[in-house]
Amino acid sequence: MINLILMAQTLHPDYSFNQALKNDFLKGILTSRARWSLEMEKINSLDQLADYSEKEIMQFQGFGKKMMTKLKQYMKENNRSFNSQIVNKNYE
Repeated sequence: MINLILMAQTLHPDYSFNQALKNDFLKGILTSRARWSLEMEKINSLDQLADYSEKEIMQFQGFGKKMMTKLKQYMKENNRSFNSQIVNKNYE
């Protein structure tokens, strides 16, 4: 059992949800898993987040209806909204 714990701690950060997040973007608004997903996509500002559609964000780990509701409310309070068009980010 101890060996499994040690192995889990040495995994690459992309595979470990328990890693420390690099910034406090949306701390207190979203769960750490949802914030981690945004960090993995290199989304660390509301302006970057606004480039995505709701549908795209919902595909990230940690995002469901509850997280999306919180995020939409926070963005509305900060005069931001999601992109209404679905853009394939791989071809930009």
